[in-house]
Amino acid sequence: MTLQLPSGVVFGEEYQKLVKHCKSNRFALPAVNVVGTNSINAVMEAAAKNGSDVIIQLSNGGAAYYAGQGLEDGDAAKLLGAVSAAQHVHLLAKHYGICAILHTDHANRKLVPWVDALIDYGHDYKKTHGVPLFSSHMLDLSEESLEDNLNESERLLKRAVELDMSIEIELGITGGEEDGVGSELDTIDNSRLYTQPEDVLASYDRLSGIGHFSVAASFGNVHGVYKPGNVQLRPEILRESQKHIREARNLSEDNPMDFVFHGGSGSEVSAIKDAIDFGVFKMNIDTDTQFAFAKGVGSYVDENPAAFKYQIHPETEEPLKKKYDPRKWLREGENSIVSRLEQAFDELGSKGKSVAS
Repeated sequence: MTLQLPSGVVFGEEYQKLVKHCKSNRFALPAVNVVGTNSINAVMEAAAKNGSDVIIQLSNGGAAYYAGQGLEDGDAAKLLGAVSAAQHVHLLAKHYGICAILHTDHANRKLVPWVDALIDYGHDYKKTHGVPLFSSHMLDLSEESLEDNLNESERLLKRAVELDMSIEIELGITGGEEDGVGSELDTIDNSRLYTQPEDVLASYDRLSGIGHFSVAASFGNVHGVYKPGNVQLRPEILRESQKHIREARNLSEDNPMDFVFHGGSGSEVSAIKDAIDFGVFKMNIDTDTQFAFAKGVGSYVDENPAAFKYQIHPETEEPLKKKYDPRKWLREGENSIVSRLEQAFDELGSKGKSVAS
């Protein structure tokens, strides 16, 4: 029977059904980092146009930016920006006719209080609205020992399941930097760019009995766009991790672990498809959509340079208000994001597979 879920933000059991549906049908959803209503609306528009569901996520910096750069209390900005963005998606996603997963991105040790504060806020939100504010939160303690990573992951997962939420953890280090979290490639021992199957099994044993979680595994993937040859993608590591869990715990499911592909911008299509075959249901995209927005706005500025210097054209005396109206050039940025995400939906195989009803 074909899966159908109510349009809007999905969480809890519905989220897990959607994840399983993606894996069973060998496609993944793009997880797009957003910083404001322009990027959020563009992501929802792209999903609706392509008949796909989508994951909308905020980094700590993206959340702070959403709250406004004039808010001087940085901790408050991270919290309130994330809350405001989530409420925006809750209000509009169902009207776009899509299923949206709401997620927060990388949180290292110094950002754990941010995640705890969001869960605290989520308790109050659920009391009022009957649903959690977010679908899941990410904890990235990949630079710490496995034991410390899993100890804190266990604590947060226990808090999350009380609200019908999931968590995402990271095992192995994804190269590059994501909004202040991460390490440059030349500072990382190359072996740490590849997640070890025994670590994935340890996470499965420690967390699966508590609630739903996913793993951002490292198989040579990096944040940002780098010259070819800097790292080597090895999605077969995901396959070996799945095999290790399956055989060690005598499981019948081909891909018992829910994997996440970080650093998806600029990745080879063949590597993306292999990763999906080995249990990836979510691929993060940030760098490419940032560039898409900038390119769309930049092209408009190039085509209408006078509108960004004068209110009235100095030679033709033409009023330029209709050209410098922010809605004109911001829309060009949105259109460019929509175009880039069409490519993502194609490459991930999710086009036309929305389960929203």
